[in-house]
Amino acid sequence: MKEYPMTFEEFIKRFGTEEDCRAYLFSLRWANNFSCPKCSHNEYWTVNQILYTCKKCRHQTSVIAGTIFQDTHKTIRQWFIAIWWITTQKYGASAQGLQQVLGLGSYKTLWAWLHKIRVAMVNPHRVKLSGKVEVDETYIGGEENEGKRGRGTENKALVAVAVEINGKKPGRLRLSIIDDASKISLHKFISENVEVGSTIVSDDWSGYLGLEKIGYTREIYVQNKAKTDDEMLPHVHLIISLLKRWLLGTHQGAVSKKHLQSYLDEYVFRFNRRTASKRGLLFYRLVENAMKTPPKTFDEITEKPYVL
Repeated sequence: MKEYPMTFEEFIKRFGTEEDCRAYLFSLRWANNFSCPKCSHNEYWTVNQILYTCKKCRHQTSVIAGTIFQDTHKTIRQWFIAIWWITTQKYGASAQGLQQVLGLGSYKTLWAWLHKIRVAMVNPHRVKLSGKVEVDETYIGGEENEGKRGRGTENKALVAVAVEINGKKPGRLRLSIIDDASKISLHKFISENVEVGSTIVSDDWSGYLGLEKIGYTREIYVQNKAKTDDEMLPHVHLIISLLKRWLLGTHQGAVSKKHLQSYLDEYVFRFNRRTASKRGLLFYRLVENAMKTPPKTFDEITEKPYVL
């Protein structure tokens, strides 16, 4: 049974102590019973209320080993507060905002926390898009060079966009950085994010040729002077406009090229859950994913900002 607080008041009561938080993680990691990560034995004894020693092989582990929380010098309760706050922010979370919420002095630490949490926003078992799906690409960063898909775009990151058509409104979304707008790159993006049998709505770019051979139906909007891009692919171009506005507004355009995918993942997480009424469920899902996300050190995620 999924257990999660529904309100901030319930959150405070449910996770009042560090022991409460660790017990919650234990229930997520070992829902049925403890299982030694080395030998799978289910009997253990505790050491300092943090480490678990397997009674069979004597291997020691903790509830946060192998997760984004591993090696943290802060409390799990502080992590929980951070995750709750992030899931309740409508337009996005910044390290400065999180710093004010937690009252911690290190901006660097909270910046790293945000990047670790963004990685956990991607469910490895998420369901692919289906039905009728609009697909296009856009360049993020540098000055705009409309109409170019390769030349004059060296300082940009090419992002593929796929969005379900749900009546007159956009449905679920996927965003991914791709190497180029070639057939290989676009077909790979579509295969990884859209169910076979779906209808791909795109322009007449050659990179979309041959989708029928890999199981998709294709609907082509031929570019002409009578219609703008927004009119031909309205859902995709709405997403592109909102995404660029979000990057500039929430993150002031200072996004590392190396970390752009994690910002795209955050945007997808928020957009796909924009109508969710249960904030507690979002908290639960994010903590659940965090327990399945391997740890990353600060050095692994650090790079100078790339100004968009």
